[in-house]
Amino acid sequence: MPTLRATSSSTQPQLRRLLEANRRAVEHLDLRLALRQIIEAAVDLVGCAYGAIGVLGPHGRLEEFIHTGMDADTVARIGPTPEGRGLLGALIEDPQPVRLEVIASDDRSVGVPPGHPPITSFLGVPLEVRGEVYGHLYLADPRPGAFSAEDQVLVEALATTAGVAIAHARLFEESKRREQWTAATTEITHELLTNEHVDTLQLVAQRVLGLASADLVAVVLTHGESEPYDGLHVDRAAGVHAEDVVGRPLEAGDNIIRRCLRTRRPQLIEAWTESAGTRLLPRDALGPAMAVPLPAGVGVRGSLFVLRDVAAAQFTEFDLDVAASLAGHAALALDRSDARAAQAHLRTLEDRDRIARDLHDHVVQRLFAAGLNIQSVCGALGAGPASDRLSAQVDEIDATIRQIRTTIFALNVDKGATASLRAQILSVIAVTAVVLPAPPEVTFRGPLDLLVPPSMFADVSAVVREALTNVGRHAQASRVEMVVSATPTELRIEVLDDGRGVAEDVSLSGLDNLRRRAIALSGSFELTKRAGPGTRLTWSVPLSEEPRR
Repeated sequence: MPTLRATSSSTQPQLRRLLEANRRAVEHLDLRLALRQIIEAAVDLVGCAYGAIGVLGPHGRLEEFIHTGMDADTVARIGPTPEGRGLLGALIEDPQPVRLEVIASDDRSVGVPPGHPPITSFLGVPLEVRGEVYGHLYLADPRPGAFSAEDQVLVEALATTAGVAIAHARLFEESKRREQWTAATTEITHELLTNEHVDTLQLVAQRVLGLASADLVAVVLTHGESEPYDGLHVDRAAGVHAEDVVGRPLEAGDNIIRRCLRTRRPQLIEAWTESAGTRLLPRDALGPAMAVPLPAGVGVRGSLFVLRDVAAAQFTEFDLDVAASLAGHAALALDRSDARAAQAHLRTLEDRDRIARDLHDHVVQRLFAAGLNIQSVCGALGAGPASDRLSAQVDEIDATIRQIRTTIFALNVDKGATASLRAQILSVIAVTAVVLPAPPEVTFRGPLDLLVPPSMFADVSAVVREALTNVGRHAQASRVEMVVSATPTELRIEVLDDGRGVAEDVSLSGLDNLRRRAIALSGSFELTKRAGPGTRLTWSVPLSEEPRR
């Protein structure tokens, strides 16, 4: 740490100015106010004209430039703040104090921008925070040789105090953000538990927008929980152009959102580009971005995408933690929405069952009894017009009973039974997974629901169930993979495990059902050893012609 030798009364004013500067440097806990106070205290300490603090970003470039000594009109004439080239860039590369009597005499100097007041002498000192260079303190003056060796010692001493002040301000700022994070988490949790009508996904997007100082937050959802993640679209959004991006699909291409879904890990990039065909906003040049997955069982439901403007600072690990935490709440909101939908569907089925029972036990029985009574009256009347009219009414009652019974049958049919083939396969896997060592890794390839006719759905579900059950009971595997692929000419199901393989003397009678189903559909069935440990089961049927039954 630099020291002052206070050997005479001439140093007393300097010490008093240093003490006053130190007091001002630690006066505020707000980081921007603290930086402003530090630079103003440094200018007053040595009596120069201009001062600035250049704050370094996470990649060692100037991220922020706070200055004093110039009015607003002068700043407007100068234009953009320095980017860290020339002498400022040299100080970033080698953070050592630099004192120049004439700045132009240094080979590293590139001059000042047009409109900048003239400066001649220069003093630059690094600001270290716990061994890390946070930025630099720059002082300048139009007079040549304005800074003495004593001035440099004073400014270095102030920089030491400023480092402590910056560290405290950063900790205070982080504590405030964590408090806001906790408050937002508590609010969302409360709404999830108590308010069935709140739009939790929109609430999450709005809170992330504020906590991450973002310009746009989008909740991107997919129709499936595994690759290739068809139907990616923006379901909710908050921030700039939010109304323009809601409902917008994300086309194919390698971008941060698809990488997040594919790896199921958060992703950070310095700048979002839309060159891959995925356009979200009406411009190509956008700023830092991050994407975090929305977990769902063995897969993902989508991604929480956060974007800043092109001139904004990079996202930090803290920003990523905030987004990941609130993404978990978004996933919980989706699960809760699904649970509410399932409960509503169950209530509907219960209501249908009750109505069907009432129709059968009361209405149909009473109509049947009424019909029998009318028939007995007809028998007592004998032949004639009155008997014919009563017989016609009995026929009407019979027709009504048949119509009611048709309605009862329709009420007892679950409309969800015609769900997509993907959904049926995933449902079978969820039920069968209890006999497996771990949930299987499932991959869908091709538009199954467009190519496979509904008449095959039952066979496909049965094949998936039998194949996985066989692995669980006999293979002694630790890992299971399933690939379901469809092309215009073929449907193929492959199940791979790393178990003990097919023994020479094993009976395959338990798999005869799979073989028979394949043959009935003009297809084939194979059970073979893999190159490594384990077994490959392949079941395929043609889709280009009507199957033989």
